[in-house]
Amino acid sequence: MAAPASKTTKDLNGNWTMNKTLSDSSDPVLSLQGVGFLTRKAIGLATVTLEIKQYEGPPKPPNTATDVVTHIDIIQSASKLSSTEEKRCFDNFPRTHTDWLFGTVEGRSRWVSLDEVTDEFLKKDWLVEGEGQSFITNVAENKEKGWVAEQVWGFQIVDGERRYCRHVVVTKGSERAQIRLVYDYDEQ
Repeated sequence: MAAPASKTTKDLNGNWTMNKTLSDSSDPVLSLQGVGFLTRKAIGLATVTLEIKQYEGPPKPPNTATDVVTHIDIIQSASKLSSTEEKRCFDNFPRTHTDWLFGTVEGRSRWVSLDEVTDEFLKKDWLVEGEGQSFITNVAENKEKGWVAEQVWGFQIVDGERRYCRHVVVTKGSERAQIRLVYDYDEQ
């Protein structure tokens, strides 16, 4: 289902399901990140859902400021596989996260404008909704496996409907893989 007009990057609250027909294959990206063949195939067959809670509050350590920042907590589930949980804090401070799929990564999240995005794939086809920094960017690095993933989140028109999307670029040395993920909004 298309994203309702009330859903923006400033309010992603709710449940979203990856639309596999409209999304690119995740296999090249997951392979570059060192995810094993059988796990990649299971993910390719699974229904992937995001349960998103977005709110404002003080930053989390290591940031000791008292300013209010955006937080996005996500439980990502893939049918018949373990879920992962991400707690993103939009202050661009590096934080370490460990899960069963990607291992230990250090990530940073922040608001950006498209002018701040340099990679052509990451910046193409977005709807500009609002002014200023209305796009979400996340950069995660797995030093042990040697990869870096950069994401931009926003909304696009896909098959004539407004949809929540993510563009992801993963690099490992001179290798590169990219993917567009498209999500359907789940009415509750």
